Amino acid sequence: MTMMSPSSTRHRSGIAGFYVSALERLNSVPLSLVQLVSRLAVAQVFWQSSQSKLASWPATIQLFTLEYQLPVIDPGVAAVLATTAEVSGSVLIFLGLFSRPAALMLLGVILTIQLLVYPQNWPDHLLWTAPLLLILARGAGTVSLDYLAARLFPRGR
Repeated sequence: MTMMSPSSTRHRSGIAGFYVSALERLNSVPLSLVQLVSRLAVAQVFWQSSQSKLASWPATIQLFTLEYQLPVIDPGVAAVLATTAEVSGSVLIFLGLFSRPAALMLLGVILTIQLLVYPQNWPDHLLWTAPLLLILARGAGTVSLDYLAARLFPRGR
């Protein structure tokens, strides 16, 4: 059994007390809220990207042909695969349905962009990767269809 030192049990005042109090309050923020906000943020990024591709398919094919220039894969096929991954991934992440496979799929899209298309944009890619890693590691949270499905169809029954 550990004993608390007298200084840790003493009431803190001033800025230090305010800081400790604020940290304690932040510790009570539900992880599910963080997961929900992460899902909404990353879903919006990929949804917007997919919508810009769908808005002008000829321009999308041209981008994949002239700018993205993925090795080995036909630009038309690459455009379809990327757009499909962005549309389906963003919808699944938004709904919190099959969240972990969707996060893995979108991480694959980011990895492809990072390694083959825009390696200099790594700060943006890290911003997109962080919420997807949270979803991959911890799931979609309690405000999700994954959570509802787990309650309706428990394992082992």
